Amino acid sequence: MTIFEKIVAGEIPCKKVAEDEKFLAFYDINPKAPVHILAIPKICVKDFSCASSELLGELCEFAKEVAKIAGIDKSGYRIITNIGADGGQEVPHLHLHILGGGKLSFPKLA
Repeated sequence: MTIFEKIVAGEIPCKKVAEDEKFLAFYDINPKAPVHILAIPKICVKDFSCASSELLGELCEFAKEVAKIAGIDKSGYRIITNIGADGGQEVPHLHLHILGGGKLSFPKLA
């Protein structure tokens, strides 16, 4: 069982931002930006490449709502998902990093 499954089950506490029947969003415990929220499906899907188009679409809509709740929808934000060990994925459960709250200093991709 992953740490995210334990959070969904209520075994590990989190600072919730939003929740519905399919998804949960909470603040990252090791933030990389002034606002750093994780949005996850409540069912365990290993990563982006294993998720259905339907699930990804619904998760993206949920992430947009989370950005509104967090107050970063107008100023701008970044969404990142990591896939596999070489991609930096630490927890094998699909999750979106929603980062904002100021000018982000990540390198720009061409």
